This record gives sequence, structure tokens and C-alpha cells, in this order.
Amino acid sequence: MINEKLEKLEFILGSKSPRRQELLKKLIPEFKTIVKPVKEIYDPTLSKHEIATCLSDLKSSVFNPKNNELVITADTIVSIDNEILGKPKNENEAFSMLNRLSGKTHEVITGVTLKTKHKKETFHDTTQVTFYNLSPLEINFYIEKYKPFDKAGSYGIQEWMGYFGISKISGDYFNVMGLPLHLIYRKLNSF
Repeated sequence: MINEKLEKLEFILGSKSPRRQELLKKLIPEFKTIVKPVKEIYDPTLSKHEIATCLSDLKSSVFNPKNNELVITADTIVSIDNEILGKPKNENEAFSMLNRLSGKTHEVITGVTLKTKHKKETFHDTTQVTFYNLSPLEINFYIEKYKPFDKAGSYGIQEWMGYFGISKISGDYFNVMGLPLHLIYRKLNSF
């Protein structure tokens, strides 16, 4: 339930992620998905939280909403030991990332931007995720079966890894999937 003023707006999700589309439908049943390519470049001196919000803001910069439109863009990063783990390019990179996350706690940070013709707000949410110790057999099984090459950190919490590989989560589960729904709901209602 979003406030009445927002119900009159046409929502646009600036993301090709099927997970983000699925999640946003739980909050906003009707919206358009428009993807505009952006080179994801950021200043390497930024903090991990600033990187997530910078990339989300960058994705919103290619949109010029009309009076009745509200654009939502997001970017999710995985960070361990202050290093950003992006999307793996191949099986070896995926294995290396998952092996690094094994038995440790990492952070998943999602930056979100809400943008209308006259206003823009960018914010982030952080969730801490702890993995069990994973065997090479488990890591290879996951990579072979789920092909996590479109996911930051090489895993999706809504798949096998989330069912059997994660021992603890502190924060918003949906943030790990790509959209912090609880925070977006509150930010929309006060926007």
C-alpha cells in the first residue's frame, strides 16, 4: 500500500534483472521495465556504500521522467574484506569468489534511486550474509547447476546457495536479491 499521490504515477523500473522485476511487483503491481545501457564507471576511492549509490544514481541519469513518471534504478554489490566482488566472467572466477565467501561473513549493499521530473533521492541498504564452510564439490555443483554469471558475488540467495550454503543473515533478505523492499516502501511513502 503506497500513498495516494504515488498511485497516480506511472512507475518505471530501470533494470533488466528478473529478480528486481519479481520483487517490485510485490510492492507495485503495474510498472514498465525500460533498460538503458550505462557504463558502470566509478571513482575507485569511493567507499563500498558510495559505490552502490553512485552506480544506482548513474543508472538513473539516463532517464528524463515526464511529469507523471517515477523511475526506480538500483545496483547491488557484494563486498568482503573491503573488496568488491562483481559478476564472474567464467566458472573459474565464480569458484574463486564462492571459495572466498566460504565460512565468512560478507556484505551485500544495494543502492536505489527514486527519480521524478522534479525530485531525486538515492539511498542504500546493507545486509550481512554468513556462509557455511563450502566444499569444492558443493561450489562446483552450484556453479554447474545454477550458472551464477549474472549475479554479484556469484550467488543468488533465492537458489540452492540460499537454501543450504548460508548459515546466517542480518538485514533485509530481499536486499540480497537486489531490492530492499522495506526501505523502498518507506522512502516512496515519504517521497
